[in-house]
Amino acid sequence: MAEEKTTARHLPFKEFIPQEAREHLKAAREEMRRSMEVLLPPGFLEHRRAARKEVLKAARVMIDKALEKMEERETKK
Repeated sequence: MAEEKTTARHLPFKEFIPQEAREHLKAAREEMRRSMEVLLPPGFLEHRRAARKEVLKAARVMIDKALEKMEERETKK
């Protein structure tokens, strides 16, 4: 069995859900993802990833601009 990555977010589930059940749930999630890939047109996932990346870049620019404005206001005081 593969070593599981443990984070604080995962700890509560370890107490209540047996390891075998978590493995089955992980496998089910992967199979669902694969089945969705078959239903979607070719190239969809690549376009979705590219769109997500562009949205994150836009958010980064907006955050940088907001920080610049805050710094400008602080230096004017």
